[in-house]
Amino acid sequence: MSIAQTQRTEVPLAEIMRDLGREARAAAAILATTPTAAKNRALTEAAAAIRAQAAALADANAKDVADAQAKGISGALLDRLVLTPARIAAMADGLEAVAGLPDPVGRSMARWDRPNGLDIERVAVPLGVIGIIFESRPNVAADAGALCLKSGNAAILRGGSESFRSVKAIHAALVAGLRAAGLPETAIQMIPTTNRDAVGFLLTMDDAVDVIVPRGGKGLIERVSRESRIPVFKHLDGINHTYVHAGANADMARDVILNAKMRRTGVCGATETILIDRAALARVLPGVVEALVGAGCEVRGDAESRALDARMVPATDADWDTEYLDAIVSVRTVDGVDDALAHIAAHGSHHTDAIITDDGQAAEAFLNGVDSAIVVHNASTQFADGGEFGMGAEIGISTGRFHARGPVGLEQLTSYKYKVRGTGQTRP
Repeated sequence: MSIAQTQRTEVPLAEIMRDLGREARAAAAILATTPTAAKNRALTEAAAAIRAQAAALADANAKDVADAQAKGISGALLDRLVLTPARIAAMADGLEAVAGLPDPVGRSMARWDRPNGLDIERVAVPLGVIGIIFESRPNVAADAGALCLKSGNAAILRGGSESFRSVKAIHAALVAGLRAAGLPETAIQMIPTTNRDAVGFLLTMDDAVDVIVPRGGKGLIERVSRESRIPVFKHLDGINHTYVHAGANADMARDVILNAKMRRTGVCGATETILIDRAALARVLPGVVEALVGAGCEVRGDAESRALDARMVPATDADWDTEYLDAIVSVRTVDGVDDALAHIAAHGSHHTDAIITDDGQAAEAFLNGVDSAIVVHNASTQFADGGEFGMGAEIGISTGRFHARGPVGLEQLTSYKYKVRGTGQTRP
């Protein structure tokens, strides 16, 4: 039985981690040349296993939730932890969606001939072994496992202690899919302990792991960034803005902002600050505040915006730099696109920012001027999601500038190599 399927608590943690890395590297070598049909079968069989074991998965999750509540977990983290029947079904659907996507491995990215007759082709290849460290959201295990498998990468999953039972049940379904497809069960492994030292070991395993993807709070991501010897796909915060331009439709602004803030307040794509043009303030803000307050949101505003609604709470300078992950939003008055861009540059986190306007010129100035991974016109910031981008799922959102930016899906989990074909050429 593989290390991924047993706790082996009598074995030193360092040895457990070395075995995980060795087995992942061996599995990655097989996955790199695995036919698409086999990968797809593993995913569809895993989806079937999740549906068949939905009751057991819900029971495991209920135990995790009960323990988390007893420990006083925050509302935002609790929302991420809970697996409703709809979320369990969505995990299975997501696995099948990834199976239905084109295989990114082996695709020809560019090809050209040289004057000497050499034929040079750039071809997509897997990254290798990917370590995914996440906290309370257990469905990350399914999304990450699916994306890594389809893109020919081996995965090492490290869920948070609060979601250990849930992740273990999801992992078992993924392994069942691998087994049914005749693929190495070690292609998707789960660190079989809640010992926090396991993260430290994983971050130093640069001989076995090629990329680390942290999914969680700022503390986790700062630790990973500080300690990792391995390249990291990351984002620290989701301080996202929705900017209401002078040319905005008032009803659209109200509806989009309500969704962007309140659909799910604990996700990284939630809007945290509303910027509103002074020219649109009296026309648009009252309806926006009415909708937000009616939905149970606390609205914090600058003096000018508060003059329009006494229910707003005074905002402080700290609010412009806060990711609430809660039913709280801040409002600041700005003078035009340039002022909005300046605020976002000073206080944003390069994640997702949106503009609401019917003015096409203003929209293009905003889309071009904001230095964020995702920039949106006339839609909710909560579309910052790989599934909503048609990627089937995502392994995370990257706000860095190397290799991948925005939702990290199948194509972003590949690198490339060059195939050079000749007819006997020698270099002078």
